Amino acid sequence: MSALAGRRLSVVRLLVVIGAVVGLVAGGIWGTQWMVGRADAAAAAPWFAGYADVTAVPNFAFEEPTSDAAKNVVLSFIVADKEDPCTPTWGTHYTLDEAGDQLDLDRRIARLEQNGGDVAISFGGFANDELAVACTDPGDLLAAYRQVVERYGISTIDLDIEGAALDQADSLARRADAIAKLQTELRAKNQPLAVWLTLPVTPSGLDERGQVVVRDMLARGVDLAGVNAMTMNYGAGLESGQSLLDGVEGSVRGLQRQIRALYAEIGVTLSEATLWSKVGITPMIGQTDVSEEVFTLADARAVNAFALQNGIGRASMWSLNRDQTCGSNYVTVKVVSVACSGVDQKGETFADLLADGLDGKPEFSATVVTTAEPLDAADLEDDPAKSPYPIWAEDAAYLQGTKIVWHRNVYQAKWWTRGDLPDDPVLNEWETPWSLVGPVLPGETPIPRPTLPAGTYPEWSGLTIYEKNQRVLFGGTPFEAKWWNQGESPEASSSNPDGSAWVALTERQIEQVISGGDGEPLG
Repeated sequence: MSALAGRRLSVVRLLVVIGAVVGLVAGGIWGTQWMVGRADAAAAAPWFAGYADVTAVPNFAFEEPTSDAAKNVVLSFIVADKEDPCTPTWGTHYTLDEAGDQLDLDRRIARLEQNGGDVAISFGGFANDELAVACTDPGDLLAAYRQVVERYGISTIDLDIEGAALDQADSLARRADAIAKLQTELRAKNQPLAVWLTLPVTPSGLDERGQVVVRDMLARGVDLAGVNAMTMNYGAGLESGQSLLDGVEGSVRGLQRQIRALYAEIGVTLSEATLWSKVGITPMIGQTDVSEEVFTLADARAVNAFALQNGIGRASMWSLNRDQTCGSNYVTVKVVSVACSGVDQKGETFADLLADGLDGKPEFSATVVTTAEPLDAADLEDDPAKSPYPIWAEDAAYLQGTKIVWHRNVYQAKWWTRGDLPDDPVLNEWETPWSLVGPVLPGETPIPRPTLPAGTYPEWSGLTIYEKNQRVLFGGTPFEAKWWNQGESPEASSSNPDGSAWVALTERQIEQVISGGDGEPLG
């Protein structure tokens, strides 16, 4: 996130304004009329949800919230793939399927919901291209947004538009049109989609570019849940003697005033309470990107009091990943860390302070990846045909990192273990070698092992003596001998990876075989 904003009204911005008005006249009238009927409806209770950076290292375990304040999460960021710009990815690093496989993201979202939390998805951010910036085909762009919403079963999205994306008139129009169409689709299915815009602000509110983004969204028929101010990184925008907290409050008051005016432009008058419910506040906790600006615990308390007093609709923070005191090995706290705040939090968390009293729930739910009802004893029986990993066996040994299924949940070994019940109700986490990843998801089946064509290696035979490093095929799956053996079936490697004489080749090794880089090449 970044909130450094310019102040010029460029030709691009002027074209956006003209295009938005044309869009309203040509195709947005119905959507605007619908908003007139909705805009001053009773507001939901104010809510808090911190951002969590999905791809940041070290990995942040958002699925195991340390307090009620961290149960609602805005996962970030969905951006365009560098090679295929209409494919949504997590930070360009993982497609949605790859995030499910390599980060266990779907399962972790389900686990968060088991813990009483909810998740929204944020698109964009500062570092990469938001989908509408890179994907120029309107149909493909709509499909990309739809894919994310359907994949994660969400009903709230966050559009973080900043940097160069603020000046691109064509992408602003594409984004607004696609989101408006998606809302219409989902509304017809009685699945409303709440849309928040997250924008950089000055100490007096949105700059001209931010105003254009909101104006374009409204003009093209998008029903905005609200506008979330990135109250951070003001730099030279703060006047002499003006504190960071002064800047935050000035930004939010200015934003509320601007929302009133922007809705008035489309003929919608909002009450004072509804206007505040459409305002969001998102500070960067602790040390910000501007070395002189530090958002303190006292600031968090003050922002919370301001939010409660005015009835703002949403509070967030950047980020949950950073909500802890830096360790002694992190020396230069003025350099922003992705994993700590840079201030001594004295045992407190910014999430707890900012969320105090904001007890509402965002209108979103990750229902797609969870079971519909609580499981009873009979439902705890594990079905190998519906389990992505081998079912835990008491007599099997498991290496660190091994994943298994037990009582319809996936667990991962923290260290070598044998005979330790995965769901043993221990008092302390360090007493069990198993870490709960999340539930087995509906429709899952065993993860297929990669195979090679017959003849690539000899078929395994119980009568053959095998030396270390020899390779065989077993049911099409390639295995490599770990030591001399005879009559030891590779089939046992999945249930007893430590004791088995065989280890399955990795996907990378198989790719090397196919390309001729490892072992005997094909053909």
